[in-house]
Amino acid sequence: MALPSADLGDGTYRNPVLDADWSDPDLLCVGDDFYLTASSFGRVPGLPLLHSRDLVNWTLVGHALQLLEPAGDFRKPRHDCGVWAPSLRYHDDRFWIFWGDPDHGIFQVNAPEIRGPWTRPHLVEEGKGLIDACPLWDEETGEAYLVHAWAKSRAGVKNRLTGHRMRPDGTGLLDQGKVIIDADRIPGWFTLEGPKAYRHDGWFWIFAPAGGVETGWQGAFRSRGFFGPYEERVVLEQGDTEVNGPHQGGWVRTKAGEDWFAHFQQRGPYGRVVHLQPMRWGDDSWPVLGDKGVPVAVHRKPRLPAQPPSAPATDDDFPGGRFGRQWQWTANRQDGWATQHSADGLRLSCVRTVDAHDLRRLPNVLTQRLPGTPATVEVELRLDSEEPGARAGLAVLGDAFSWIGLQREADGSVRLVHRFAESGAERERDAAHPREAPEGRARLWIESGAGARCRFSYDVGGGRQPSGQVFAATPWRWVGALLGLFALAPVGGGPAGAASFRQFRITSSFR
Repeated sequence: MALPSADLGDGTYRNPVLDADWSDPDLLCVGDDFYLTASSFGRVPGLPLLHSRDLVNWTLVGHALQLLEPAGDFRKPRHDCGVWAPSLRYHDDRFWIFWGDPDHGIFQVNAPEIRGPWTRPHLVEEGKGLIDACPLWDEETGEAYLVHAWAKSRAGVKNRLTGHRMRPDGTGLLDQGKVIIDADRIPGWFTLEGPKAYRHDGWFWIFAPAGGVETGWQGAFRSRGFFGPYEERVVLEQGDTEVNGPHQGGWVRTKAGEDWFAHFQQRGPYGRVVHLQPMRWGDDSWPVLGDKGVPVAVHRKPRLPAQPPSAPATDDDFPGGRFGRQWQWTANRQDGWATQHSADGLRLSCVRTVDAHDLRRLPNVLTQRLPGTPATVEVELRLDSEEPGARAGLAVLGDAFSWIGLQREADGSVRLVHRFAESGAERERDAAHPREAPEGRARLWIESGAGARCRFSYDVGGGRQPSGQVFAATPWRWVGALLGLFALAPVGGGPAGAASFRQFRITSSFR
């Protein structure tokens, strides 16, 4: 780990507690442990699983989804599709995760332990535009329910939540559903989505955001019956803080009886970072989040046993050719992309592709999240391919992308190349003039500064040198910018060799 924890070491923490794109977080408490999952969209493995003992210091312990299904639909990147807004629950001695895929329907996986084994995805309800699914098992009556939102891009409707009775085993729905909250009928509300359902104090509660990811607010709804009618209240909004659109997350209660709420903040190229808000129940029995309804920047930690500072891992020495849990492919993994061996270092095959001109189209880019604070990324690269046109490198990948790396030329030489493509551009272009890399090796750096403005540099034996112009990282529509490692070759016959990466490091510049 090279990035700092949110734990300030004096009994307080600062927000965000997860300063990277852990989009649409949901969390729960089981015994002394807290677990969190987040949207993973089209990346594989999906459904990340994070663990904490104090809600501030988190580690990534695995993923619940090893393959996106239908598998054939995710052989190529679909960056903004796939897993949207999962809900994490514990019921009947099992962990459950439900989510909506906007193109296919509502899925679930479950497991006896957080680290698995997790079941294969089960399609609970097929349909277009069914998103943000959340189950609720009513322990008082034995009834099971499910609530979900709608994606207008697929279903033609949005701003409403639909409730269903569900089979207690979570395998299917028992009715056609009923609109239980229609926000078109609530003055000023729009884009109601991301519901999380709970039972508390004799009420059915639905925590749901509205107003859009960059400008929205967090709502709470309550009713004596699951199917309504519901009354509503705004319980968290930006106020005079710098935390735009604070919403969409989950409520958790500690064993000590404290209530906390985790939510995201949309931060452009950094994606949706996670904040932790104190929560209490007011005299009128409505939840009060943050500091009287606005986000806190610094706050005392939850009253839980002290934990050592931690944050999800970023660095990797790739022991035996294996990569850490922080890495995800941009589509369903295929055999042969990465090979294990006896030494350290990641060995990526130069996959032949007709899309060598556009990293956005490649399924075999190994990615991790761009840190939300200024940081320096570095890695050592060796190109082992003799194939003319074979190349490998370090990238910042989004709707626009830029990469720096090595390429084998037709005359057998290896050159240091730096390329980029703007949003909407169909092909990459040179960002700097190619330079000789006489030993076929390079040390590569990306310095990400304020606003995710990235400076590239390299060392091919003569010392570190800057390369090209500053590149401003960009997100996709719903996904923050990613750091990526890749190796590729033009179309042709037979294996095209490989590239080796060593000593991947991210060093924070935050003070």
